[in-house]
Amino acid sequence: MKDPRDIIIRPLITEKATDLMEEKQYVFEVHPRANKTEIKRAVEAIFNVKVVSVSTIKMPRKFKTFGRYSGYTALRKKAVVRLSEDSKPLEYFETV
Repeated sequence: MKDPRDIIIRPLITEKATDLMEEKQYVFEVHPRANKTEIKRAVEAIFNVKVVSVSTIKMPRKFKTFGRYSGYTALRKKAVVRLSEDSKPLEYFETV
């Protein structure tokens, strides 16, 4: 997992995540085995900003049934990234 684009899977845009953007906090879905240091370096490399802190949340797997087939959903991990006060907002989120 050396490439930053392998660590950051996609940004999550929800109602709560949109409220966090006003406080310079952004939510991403990240690789389940990525640690906070790797996430911080990946965001800084992709968006050219200064990251202050990273909080991670492991989303529990859910049991699902589709007709006669049943199983569990994939393990997901979210990261809330806080930018420094002098950092500019991320361009990706401004266009969405």
